[in-house]
Amino acid sequence: MANIVLVGAQWGDEGKGKIIDVLTGTSDVVVRSQGGNNAGHTIVHGRKKFVLRLIPSGILRPNKVCVIGNGVVIDPIALLGEIEELRAQGVKIDGNLLISDCAHLVLPYHRLIDERREQLKGKQKIGTTKRGIGPAYGDKAARVGLRMSDLMQPPVFSAKLQVRVRDNNQILRTFGAKPISFKQVEAAYLEAGVKLRPFVTNTVVYLHRALAAKKKILFEGAQGTFLDLDHGTYPYVTSSNTTAGGACTGSGVPPHRVDEVMGVMKAYTTRVGEGPLPSEDAGITNMLHGMGREFGAVTGRARRCGWFDAVATHFATMVNGIDSLAVTNLDGLDSVEVIKICTAYRLDGKTLDVPPSDHQAFARCEAVYEEMPGWKCSTEKARSFKELPPAARRYLQRIAALTGAKLAVVSVGPHRDQTIHV
Repeated sequence: MANIVLVGAQWGDEGKGKIIDVLTGTSDVVVRSQGGNNAGHTIVHGRKKFVLRLIPSGILRPNKVCVIGNGVVIDPIALLGEIEELRAQGVKIDGNLLISDCAHLVLPYHRLIDERREQLKGKQKIGTTKRGIGPAYGDKAARVGLRMSDLMQPPVFSAKLQVRVRDNNQILRTFGAKPISFKQVEAAYLEAGVKLRPFVTNTVVYLHRALAAKKKILFEGAQGTFLDLDHGTYPYVTSSNTTAGGACTGSGVPPHRVDEVMGVMKAYTTRVGEGPLPSEDAGITNMLHGMGREFGAVTGRARRCGWFDAVATHFATMVNGIDSLAVTNLDGLDSVEVIKICTAYRLDGKTLDVPPSDHQAFARCEAVYEEMPGWKCSTEKARSFKELPPAARRYLQRIAALTGAKLAVVSVGPHRDQTIHV
């Protein structure tokens, strides 16, 4: 395996954590390049369940180096909590984790502003996790953000924080929110900085030295293609570039050093929060929720569910340059008698084979379906493509053909051994 960028080909929550965990077995370094603790990867090892938010999924394998890149926004308090949680579960952190000194910080005023903005939108809300990710990226773009390197220099951090707390308290007052205490934030963050100091370094230099040493690097994406700030269902998106290009800008590794892009997608479609979802279907939603599936790893929110959307995934293949596909949650369709696939959209009397850029037009799209027979039996024990029911194999081949990339991996359950390499 060479250097691989792994991205979500739908609206996030595609099961990337499990696929990353499997691929890490043949990787040396795992890099998280964007997003914040608004994302969650769930991994099951034996009887243990791990929910990772900021730390790359490779941390669960010994002797793998995990890098939080410059494109990530970090809540230091949340990161420390995650580190301690993993340590309590017996996971080795020291020597296995590196944090970019250029990563921006999420601060308490970011969270409060995020929450108040969402409340004020009312019915027009985005569906944000209210963890301050958008405002933190906003400060980064406005060139007023604080970075991990600032936190490593207490006098510098305190001087910059005082200005930012003063300015943001004015914003909070206009929102009718209580101002925050500079002294309390300063004390908590400087304490966190001391504990995080051993992990902080210039990760760009580390990654280029790893490339020179022929190390195999896996770039771990958070969220999914249609939550990308530029290419997603704007404004119902996250605040970073979740597509393959974000792996380069968020890590400092140039595009020509990437050998493959793998897209992860469920055998059906889900999304969390507001925004268009043309193939949304109450029947499949109720079925999956009734099975205890499709609840957010970080927030616990129920996901919206629908049939597989080939229009969206084909566009995702185009934008990301996806070479190979990993299809997850095939076992979620084991009991379905007739399975639908969205092969086109109908909008104002016209048939579309690509999603509209405007979210209002996207929301008016109606799914055009073709149907395939289900397999009506369990796939959970299949360990090779040949062991899957014939109808399941035909379904996988069909959605891969519609998506436009090669089928490489199929997941039939949460455990490592429930993974089929095609």
